[in-house]
Amino acid sequence: MAFNGTWKVDRSENYVKFMEQMGVNLVKRKVAEHDNLKITIEQNGDKFHVKESSTLRTKEVDFTLGVPFDYTLADGTDVSGAWEMEGDMMKGKFTRKDNNKLLTTTRTLVGGELVQSYNYEGVDAKRIFKKQ
Repeated sequence: MAFNGTWKVDRSENYVKFMEQMGVNLVKRKVAEHDNLKITIEQNGDKFHVKESSTLRTKEVDFTLGVPFDYTLADGTDVSGAWEMEGDMMKGKFTRKDNNKLLTTTRTLVGGELVQSYNYEGVDAKRIFKKQ
């Protein structure tokens, strides 16, 4: 339940390069760089409700750990996959529906911050959030 709360993006590392690798167009990359993303996470056992609010969109999703679900990324990319818990880390593995390539993401708490890491086709990025 440590992930519960509202988290606002504070800074990013290599996020633009990651978006380029994902095939996100220049206009969407520019907007996403300053999207003021806020994530609200509510965990109840192995069930999660996540609300994402940004300058791009607001989206809510419910999922259960280990149960595959479909999701559309902010840039419009459709993926399918699942989140798992590995110790204190949430680990997501998602397959793009357009090319069957794997996108992995993790969420960990480091020094009171939520660190969301991404990997796609050998490019790593991080977004670091502060609790509101």
